[in-house]
Amino acid sequence: MATATRPARTEPPTLRRLFEKLGPGLITGASDDDPSGIGTYSQIGAQFGYGMLWTMLFSYPLMAVIQEISARIGRVTGFGIAGNIRRHYPRPILYVVVSLMLLANIVNLGADVGAMGGAFRLLVPGPLWFYVLLFGGFSLALQVFVPYTKYVRYLKWLTLALFAYVATAFVVHVSWPEAIRGTLVPSFSFKAGFLTALVAALGTTISPYLFFWQASQEVEDVTTNPLDQPLKQSPRQAPFQLRRIRADTFIGMAISNLIALFIIVTTAATLHAHGVLNVETSAQAAKALEPLAGRFAFILFALGIIGTGLLAIPVLAGSAAYAVSEAFKWRASLEKRAEEAPRFYWILTAATCIGLSLNFIGIDPIRALFWAAVLNGVVAAPIMAVLMLMAGNHRVMGKFTISTPLKVIGWSATGAMLLTAIGVFVTLK
Repeated sequence: MATATRPARTEPPTLRRLFEKLGPGLITGASDDDPSGIGTYSQIGAQFGYGMLWTMLFSYPLMAVIQEISARIGRVTGFGIAGNIRRHYPRPILYVVVSLMLLANIVNLGADVGAMGGAFRLLVPGPLWFYVLLFGGFSLALQVFVPYTKYVRYLKWLTLALFAYVATAFVVHVSWPEAIRGTLVPSFSFKAGFLTALVAALGTTISPYLFFWQASQEVEDVTTNPLDQPLKQSPRQAPFQLRRIRADTFIGMAISNLIALFIIVTTAATLHAHGVLNVETSAQAAKALEPLAGRFAFILFALGIIGTGLLAIPVLAGSAAYAVSEAFKWRASLEKRAEEAPRFYWILTAATCIGLSLNFIGIDPIRALFWAAVLNGVVAAPIMAVLMLMAGNHRVMGKFTISTPLKVIGWSATGAMLLTAIGVFVTLK
């Protein structure tokens, strides 16, 4: 007797079903506000007050479109970004792209773990080195020993940690007219400090690891769900999946930028307003809030660093492992056990351990956070150019090449990242 096969999903049966499918975009957007981002936004708020809030409004459509394009590549082809470069482009391009992303990820990961340890030490006095190892080891253990389908649920819950920054903004005195003006009326300067801060702001909102992670998570969803297939093989699924990707991505990125805006608002209303224009250490970033905004605001700010770090570390390490494994055709999946995908987990472990080691060579944590964001901004432009060429290539995407509006906004985002990165190098001479 023949066994009936269940039809592939082509339409969302309910709004609840659509909400349940939110995942890759939501988690990617939340992980964008990692401790590196928090450190960057804190420095921007302290140095420029409300003057750079407009960057959050400006970057939103750029980052949302780039992330949507990344997700489309994964869902359409069934391969991640590195896997598609390997299949369709010369090897030197593959190795350069993966190497740049890997470098940025390791620096970012190390800075994030250091910031988490520093924030936790403010709440529970103890040795910083122990807290750094504790958070790094805990995050690594979750990735290695907990299957993806369970782990992703924990990541969704961790997105709630972001709202600590919304709460903080409402327990300090904010000049909302100034904040609204800073959001809607752009101000610009060609000074080195401003351009470096601009690259850091864009680099922490439009980061290479986010591209690789979201594409790989779409592939992971296809692999783990028997009803789903790559859209090139099952075009009937395209209407639902492309709508779901757009909603997932735009909601996730909106939450990300909204939280970033509140972090800048909080530090502008406290640190900048009281003459604290530079954040030199990880302790100062959160501790300076206590006498200015009270113990509650300080605790919320510190807990937010820890929560977002727990969310971001698996994304940073995981995206590095996916990229390297796809580049060499190794089995890559967080759903597989370590013995089923040993080289994938070796890369994940190595990236985490190397990142951790950066905290023991005397690098200032907050400076590391800020320059990790700058590095992301510089590295992003060439990777985004490859991404855009791939998304418009019929050999890669079949009939699902991206539309003209996506091309225009995507190339605009690439151009913006390139120009600001050039600006930093020019002014540093």
